[in-house]
Parts: sequence; C-alpha cells; structure tokens
Amino acid sequence: MNNFLEIVNQLRQEEVVAYPTEAVFGLGCNPQSEKAVRKLLDLKQRSEEKGLILLASDLKYLLPYIDETRMTEHSWQQLKQISKQAITWIVPVKNSVPSYLTGKFDSIAVRLCYVPAVMELCEATGFALTSTSANLTGQLSCRTVQEVKARFGEDFPVLRADTLGREKASEIRDIFTQQIFRQG
Repeated sequence: MNNFLEIVNQLRQEEVVAYPTEAVFGLGCNPQSEKAVRKLLDLKQRSEEKGLILLASDLKYLLPYIDETRMTEHSWQQLKQISKQAITWIVPVKNSVPSYLTGKFDSIAVRLCYVPAVMELCEATGFALTSTSANLTGQLSCRTVQEVKARFGEDFPVLRADTLGREKASEIRDIFTQQIFRQG
C-alpha cells in the first residue's frame, strides 16, 4: 500500500477516495463532512434519499451514529459477529445524524469490516468511512484498482490494495427483523 498516506490525507482534506472492501472497491469519505459526502453523491450520481453505508474497523467508530438505547444485547452480538458473508446491518440511528447519511430513513446501515485496508484507514483517520460501491448508479462495481481508474480517471485517489476476493457484495439486513434488503 505504497500510497496509503496519500489516501489518508485525501480523506482528512474532505475528498472522496476508492478503497478495497470484501468483494469490490468502495467509494468513501469522512461521514462527518457534509462537503465530502455531497462530493461522493455527485460523483456517484446517487440520490441522497437512498442513504449510505458506514464501514469501520471497530465499533467505537460507529457508536456516534447508532442509537444505543434501542439496541438489545442480541443486536450488539449480531453486529459484532464475524462471518464469511459480510453483513451490513440496518440499525437505529441517533437523532443527531444528518439526513445526508441516512437518506429518507430513520435508521442507518453499518458494517464492521475486517479488510486490512479499511482497518488501517479507520485507525489512521480516527473515523468510520462512508461506503458505496465504486461505480456510477446502475453500472457494475469495480473490483480492481485498474477498473476504478478506468471509470473515474487516472488521477482519482485509489488505495492500491486488494479486495478480499469475495464474489458477492455484503448482504444488507435489518438488525431486529432479519429482513434482507440485499442478498449477499
């Protein structure tokens, strides 16, 4: 990851970057920066009302967004569980979390991610990352650095690291009802 510090600096400067996740590259930024999130939504051509996923290497980076008073012990166990299939959980959101992250929902999508690149980015920046697949809405997701560069330009900041090579993107599931919104 010879461009790691460059990517960390881009994130700190409220820029959008691409980074590897379990199966595909994600586009992400600092979720605490409305400016950065708006850049991400514009780049993706994505409607704000859809909301975004937050990824983190540690629960401490997700706690500012989760309404802990509505979580049960069982819910916390599910959220922390590591499984072969990556699961993004729909959880209760704090009232203070802006709609540019939640979209039209009164919940937020979060995932603990143990991809080394994501873990290192969270630790270096001190925050969770927004995550949406590296593509334009309706197109196939990028799975390699080369595909990201071809889609977004040679100068687009991409962390040069590999995905975990999984075939399927994360499943999206409600933490309470177990309803699946996206099959993994």
